[in-house]
Amino acid sequence: MLASFLITLREGLEAFLLVGIILAYLRKLGAERYSDWIYAGVGAGLVASVGAAFVFQFVVSQFHSEYYRTLLMIVILLFAALVLSYMAVWMGKQAKAHTEEVKRQLEGYVSAGNVMGMVMLAFIAVLREGIETVLFFSALMYSGQGVTLQQGVIGALAGLFAAVLLVWVLMRGTRRLPLQPFFRYSALLIIIIAAGLLGSSVNMMQSAELITVGTQPLFDISHILSDQGFIGTFLRALFGYNSSPTPVQFSAWAVYLIIAITMWRRTYARPA
Repeated sequence: MLASFLITLREGLEAFLLVGIILAYLRKLGAERYSDWIYAGVGAGLVASVGAAFVFQFVVSQFHSEYYRTLLMIVILLFAALVLSYMAVWMGKQAKAHTEEVKRQLEGYVSAGNVMGMVMLAFIAVLREGIETVLFFSALMYSGQGVTLQQGVIGALAGLFAAVLLVWVLMRGTRRLPLQPFFRYSALLIIIIAAGLLGSSVNMMQSAELITVGTQPLFDISHILSDQGFIGTFLRALFGYNSSPTPVQFSAWAVYLIIAITMWRRTYARPA
């Protein structure tokens, strides 16, 4: 539940913060009369995101063969890990430039009276994060990390509510909240979650006999911290913890973390 909360909070904060910036910039331009069109774009983006979730689940349900379902889940896990990694690094490098580009586009739409352009600006901002959330949510469900549908939904809704509340406070408050530390360290947590998804995908590949080497456990520390106990289940759901990983699974997890954390440190060491 914590993993889905964190991802939805992060994704929702990105989307709604951008929408809040758009609304604030409209006020700065003296074009508040167009605010309803922005809200229309947000609503359409939310509806389209929910629709994408239903379509995604429908496509997955069409795979009656357990083997092909496993292959699809492996692809989902790998793609989710890749996108999570890109998102964690991208936020530190391109967020400010992206915001400035959105402002330039909005100014052009206001000058031309292009309301559909404004609607699409808000629509794409919400839909992009919504589709990413659907992908990550599905990956958590299929990863075998002990995340149930009910836990995932509760965590996702809580994260979405927290994102809306935080953006409202930011837009209504007189003081600027330090968002940079939040994005910095939430990016690190997301990288660790992505590492767990990658490890789970390797485990599935070995179960499906796509990888036939290194299938015996590298070590077993279940007597110290089992991944079936209370703490172990929590760590497995959040980070993909495995008390008896295979050599291939552990190596993929460790190498990914070394590379991703190195990139993360370099990204956030640069001046904003």
